[in-house]
Amino acid sequence: MLRILFFVLLVLVLGGGFAWLADRPGDLIVTFAGMRYEVTLMVAATAIVAVVAAVMLAWWLIKSIVRSPYALQRHFRARKRDRGYQSLSTGLIAAGAGDAEAARRMTKQAGKLLNVDQEPLIKLLEAQTAMLEGRTDDARTTFEAMLDDPETRLLGLRGLYLEAQRAGARDAAQHYADEASKLAPHVEWASSAVLGRLSAEGDWDEALKLLDARKAGQQTDKETVKKERAALLTAKAISTFDSDPAGARTIALEAHKLAPDLVPAAVIAARALFRQGDLRKGSKILEAAWKSSPHPDIAQAYVHARPGDSTHDRLKRARHLFALRPNNPESSLALAHAALDAGEYALARENAEAVLRMAPRESAYLLLADIEEAQTGDQGRVRQWLSRAVKAPRDPAWTADGYVSDQWAPVSPVTGRLNAFEWKVPVEQLAPVIDIGQEVRGPEPETPDVPVVIEQKPERVAEPQQSSRGDGAVAPVADEKPKLKPAKTHETAPQADDEDIKMLVVDDPGVAPEDRADNRQARYRLF
Repeated sequence: MLRILFFVLLVLVLGGGFAWLADRPGDLIVTFAGMRYEVTLMVAATAIVAVVAAVMLAWWLIKSIVRSPYALQRHFRARKRDRGYQSLSTGLIAAGAGDAEAARRMTKQAGKLLNVDQEPLIKLLEAQTAMLEGRTDDARTTFEAMLDDPETRLLGLRGLYLEAQRAGARDAAQHYADEASKLAPHVEWASSAVLGRLSAEGDWDEALKLLDARKAGQQTDKETVKKERAALLTAKAISTFDSDPAGARTIALEAHKLAPDLVPAAVIAARALFRQGDLRKGSKILEAAWKSSPHPDIAQAYVHARPGDSTHDRLKRARHLFALRPNNPESSLALAHAALDAGEYALARENAEAVLRMAPRESAYLLLADIEEAQTGDQGRVRQWLSRAVKAPRDPAWTADGYVSDQWAPVSPVTGRLNAFEWKVPVEQLAPVIDIGQEVRGPEPETPDVPVVIEQKPERVAEPQQSSRGDGAVAPVADEKPKLKPAKTHETAPQADDEDIKMLVVDDPGVAPEDRADNRQARYRLF
């Protein structure tokens, strides 16, 4: 565009100049070698312009002839480079698609057309091709060669890290991640791996430094940064709670301020306040967290806020939690546990059954087994609750990347991702929904004095009977009880011995009647 504008301006200037000369006629006299030449001014100006144009044309021709070999060489070199980059691009696409043959062919072609030392992507294509063909040693050698070039050093560390992980060499993989983290702290895979190691070692100060260095080179959402820092501070407060309660309190309060919805931060902050006698402030933190998201850890910390409280005092605090979030499974479970400890069996049973109506889960059935053992000592009913607990949906747990843990952690042990644990029902442990209308009624009463006939439906599994070996062994109790009806006179078999009469519910083997009272306070847990 600028060249066109310059050309137009030049034409305008020449046209204006010739028009000006035409309006002012004159002669030009030149004496050269004894000869006198006289021409008009217009002819002289035209001749001068023609001479200048001829000189410029001649110069352009001479220059083009002189530079033609270099121009041809540059043209062929650019064409070769373009073909090389086309081969490189095709090879990378083939490697990404898993076409090892095409990737190998394009690697050789790109190596002939491009300079390997000047184009680092050829090394990447070579490594990818070697990995596709299973030549792990060649791939590792190529990645190691990348370490010598500053441009490809990070890429080489990444490849060596992945190869070490595939080979199961965790120490080597961690070494490469450490090197990459020092070189580029903002790289996610390297910093996540180092954070996982620091978390496993409990070096929270270094983890916080690495987090600050990583966020300095990234444009990350401020809320995400706050939550990740709060997770590390919470873990540090938990680790220093026993050795330095005062320092743990400061750290935990900072974490809770950064992420008020983080349950472990609220729990450890409240526990640190309780340790120093600040019951009021700690209770307010737990109550606010409970209103936001009820959690068993919050209920445990709130109910046992004061050491030495009686069971009725803890029951009172549990009632207060229940009032904050009524009609909630966690509220009912917390109140049921406190009522069981206080001996309020009717209240405990009522709330445990309320959990079954709202959200059936394993812990509710186990709690009913505890209540049955403590209230009646009926081992048959206890076993029925336990058998139903086996088939019940599992309770929520701390889950991160498929890993299930009883305790919260700041990073995922699988990927090293910060703040990855979530409180939810593990996907692989989801169970079908249980018919609440039948479960809440509890076990069927026994009929000890009337002979019975067991009527089974094809799709139902009858209650297991007592073993005829006489050793007291009992099969597992089924979920559905068979239908019982009194035997008619004309259908009743001849009188059998007492050993042949099968009862549906029997006592546990090896439990003597005199030992039953000592075991009433036991707590049933399946795992």
